[in-house]
Amino acid sequence: MDRIWFVAALWLLLALAAVLVANWLRISTALSEIVVGTVAQLVIGALAGSSALGAKAEWITFLAGTGAIVLTFLAGAELDPDVFRAKWKESLAVGLVGFIAPFLGASVVAHYVLAWGWRASWLAGVALSTTSVAVVYAVMLELGFNQTKYGKAILAACFINDLGTVIALGLIFSPFTIKTLIFLGASLVLFLSLPFVTPWFFARYGGRVSELETKYILFLLFGMGGLAVWSGSEAVLPAYLIGMVLAGTVGKDHFLIRRLRTLTFGLLTPFYFIRAGSFVSVPALVAAPLSFVALFFAKMLSKMFGLLPTVRAFGYDGHDGIYYSLMMSTGLTFGTISALFGVNHGIIDQTQYSHLVATVIGSAVIPTAIANTWFMPRHLLPEQERELKESAYGEPVGDLDT
Repeated sequence: MDRIWFVAALWLLLALAAVLVANWLRISTALSEIVVGTVAQLVIGALAGSSALGAKAEWITFLAGTGAIVLTFLAGAELDPDVFRAKWKESLAVGLVGFIAPFLGASVVAHYVLAWGWRASWLAGVALSTTSVAVVYAVMLELGFNQTKYGKAILAACFINDLGTVIALGLIFSPFTIKTLIFLGASLVLFLSLPFVTPWFFARYGGRVSELETKYILFLLFGMGGLAVWSGSEAVLPAYLIGMVLAGTVGKDHFLIRRLRTLTFGLLTPFYFIRAGSFVSVPALVAAPLSFVALFFAKMLSKMFGLLPTVRAFGYDGHDGIYYSLMMSTGLTFGTISALFGVNHGIIDQTQYSHLVATVIGSAVIPTAIANTWFMPRHLLPEQERELKESAYGEPVGDLDT
């Protein structure tokens, strides 16, 4: 039992190091945690063995999975229903292009350039078609874009993009069964009832030190996450939908959101991002670097060629459009999930899995770094006073018009 505490201390030490590195280099903490995870696995694995970091331990897997689920829920809860309704055409167009372009581009490159079989190539297309709600939301929150219509539009497009990925993974590789029907039926009932039940339940029993609201939300996320996995889907999908459904109630309770952020960013997401980085096999990349390069540019070029003209068609010119497109080009959660699905079902082998995961994580790191370093639309950032007020007190600061 003492080993668990030492391992937990090591992971939080890595999380602290990631925060310091992020502050020094002025980059996103999520980005820093991914890189720290990669370096830690390489160094600690060389000194004490590949299992020393414990990234595949069940309790770390659970904490990392919980971090992904709650972070995805928060991203959904941050969506303003009015903004989503006003920008549904933009979200649908950008999200669909962001899915279809890299799905086709990565599949073609995997088959004709890397000589993968068609099933493996389709799996590569699915894994590399994703965008990362977790990474994008973490960056939006850290910079303050989550309070702007610009940031909320990006998050809405991310949801459409990943919805396409989940549907493609299910249609191509997972048969529609009675379990799928049960999950869809339960989801429909829950999503229709939550906007009415939740406000009443919170008003009657909430507002106490026992944090009933947090327990209620975690119960919903774990219950629907378990049902989603049982049906062949993924736990993060209902988490995002629950967040969207509750955006008009939970999303407007800034004190509750602040408490959930403290739990998520203080404990859970470091395990998620560091664990994701630890899955990059540096030796596999060194042994066949061209495979990584081919897959990475297949995703990035197809994404950017599809997204740039699409976002510009909705009025995002200059740095606004480039930043929007680069953030939509990130990938992590659904990409790693799709790659893991492929290796577990014999669709791809371990080497192909390593290259896919490395590409997915590279797409979380490189576009984010480029976007925040050279193309950040600083004129859309919230005023510093408003950002600090929310950070310190969790008070509502209102939406900006940009």
